[in-house]
Amino acid sequence: MTKTQQSDRLDPATVIRAGLDLLDDKGLDAVSTRAVADWLGVRINTVQWHVKTKARMLDLMADAVLGEIPLTDLPAAPAERARELARRFRRALLSHRDGAALVVGTYPAEPGTLSFAEALVEALLKCGLGDREAAWTSWAVIYFALGLTQEEQAVDHRPLGDILARAISETTHPSLHRVAGHLAPASFDERFEVGVAALLAGT
Repeated sequence: MTKTQQSDRLDPATVIRAGLDLLDDKGLDAVSTRAVADWLGVRINTVQWHVKTKARMLDLMADAVLGEIPLTDLPAAPAERARELARRFRRALLSHRDGAALVVGTYPAEPGTLSFAEALVEALLKCGLGDREAAWTSWAVIYFALGLTQEEQAVDHRPLGDILARAISETTHPSLHRVAGHLAPASFDERFEVGVAALLAGT
């Protein structure tokens, strides 16, 4: 297929899909409108016609990641539904290289993001939380999931366990030394479940 033919068939969805493919292949630092244009074999202004700027492209990529979260077949009980939504959010982030770093740097008011947020807030409201408490609890769950998942996805590039082991000692950091074994990278699944349970303990 020629570049002209590719340009003729290009649309925003194709650009965003290419951006996610590039993300999965090379990581977030490699993603730019120029890099996506090269990936597609078109000129950079062709990509920018559809997404305008890199920031806008990243917003749409983040929304596409959240748009992959299935919102059907959820538990009937609101509290368990909120927990399951948090799990699905984390799984969506983990399904893409640097997925958490991508999403944490954006704030898209787009369909995928809004649909997920609506489902989570609705579940929290049905748990009996007040409006402000439901809104702020949803933020707490999302920020916790983003932070933990970003750390989890960085482990391949930055051996957290080794860094902690070298940095702390029983003499200078007795409390941290005592609990260091519970901060091992292998415990991310358990840490996530414990953290979400603590955040949603009142639901």
